[in-house]
Amino acid sequence: MKKIVFISALFLVAACSPTEVKAPAETVETEAYQYSLNQAGEDFVKLALRMGEVDSDYVDAYSGPKEWREAIKGTQVDTDNLAKDIEGLRKKIGMLDVSSSENVRRKNLMKLLRAMAVRLDVVTGKPVSFDKEVSDIYDVKPPRYNLSEYDAVLAELDALVPGEGSVAEQVNNFRNKFAIPKDKLKPVFDRAIAECRARTSVYFDLPDREKFTMEFVTDKSWSGYNYYQGNYESLIQINTDFPITIDRAVDLGCHEGYPGHHVWNLFIERELVGKRGWIEYSVNPLFGPFGPLAEGSGNFGIELAFPGDEKMAFEKQVLFPMAGLDTSEAELFERVLALESKLSHATNDIARRYLDGELTKDEAVPLIQKYYLQSREKSEQRLRFIEKYRGYVINYNIGQDIVRSYVQDIGDTPEAQWTAFRDMLTIPLTPGDMQE
Repeated sequence: MKKIVFISALFLVAACSPTEVKAPAETVETEAYQYSLNQAGEDFVKLALRMGEVDSDYVDAYSGPKEWREAIKGTQVDTDNLAKDIEGLRKKIGMLDVSSSENVRRKNLMKLLRAMAVRLDVVTGKPVSFDKEVSDIYDVKPPRYNLSEYDAVLAELDALVPGEGSVAEQVNNFRNKFAIPKDKLKPVFDRAIAECRARTSVYFDLPDREKFTMEFVTDKSWSGYNYYQGNYESLIQINTDFPITIDRAVDLGCHEGYPGHHVWNLFIERELVGKRGWIEYSVNPLFGPFGPLAEGSGNFGIELAFPGDEKMAFEKQVLFPMAGLDTSEAELFERVLALESKLSHATNDIARRYLDGELTKDEAVPLIQKYYLQSREKSEQRLRFIEKYRGYVINYNIGQDIVRSYVQDIGDTPEAQWTAFRDMLTIPLTPGDMQE
């Protein structure tokens, strides 16, 4: 199909000038027959960069042409024009006659644009329900929960964990016995991440020059974050506002690093942008249909890299001694963590009710504390995360459920599961595809 050669007022001029220019009304109808997915991918990137000027959290990573970003950086973006341009690109892509091999690319572009439109509504103050936000941005139909269903888990924890006070206080006090001393954080994390990388490299051919830099930071609403820099490099930040327990070293090493976000991003850059030329993947929107798989693969990547009892064995044999921690209650700690994981979906319902106006802050924080099993201060931090990232909260648990189901349905051998994990990242799939 012939690719257009004109300079579209809809996208290219907007990308190069602080003045918003409205496209001619006839653009979609008269030019669509000349349009290509390659041009659509480029136009999407420039729209996403404009969206990033409206919503500073939107662009999570960018590895595309620097001149595109520089041309847009600091411009005043008219949100009404942006909304029209998002819809205009959706119409142009929808009119394309593509081959069967291009269907995945077109379908994903359409989902990315749908997500961008809904996120724009959210940041411009339009009413968007939690369920619509989750379904239209993350391609997931959010289930409803009854918090009382989790009370049996709390009762089990109450009977298992020694101590006085509420279950949250008992668990939090017990958990803190396994906190890594601050002067041991770096060596423990370095060793954990090295092990995550070693196990991942058995199954994945990682680029020779891939690397990451790790920093310890404070005053964040999250526990860890991967800032992908492009060229197979990541900046991984670990938040030290609260004690970090020994289990989190491997968890964050896998989730933010190997085979989690770092590997996800370098695969996208190498396989989708580099080999296939799908330029739209040079920008990674934080709020989009790949969010559940990004976070879900990061979480499931822990049990993929450390199946069965291997994580606990590695921690007891290597990390506990490095941190100077007693291993006598390690098995009990593992049982507590397993029960805690059964409560992970409870936060979804609290987030939905809070964001939809059914709960006040004073009502939400005690509920988070009860089911998140943390101190009031950390529960308030969790609410700040919900306020900032909203429906994104579902990606960690529902995303993990989706990824686990997909990978384990493919096969039960390590080779089959690692292959399925890689294919999921590089096809690429969205939750809607995996749940059909």
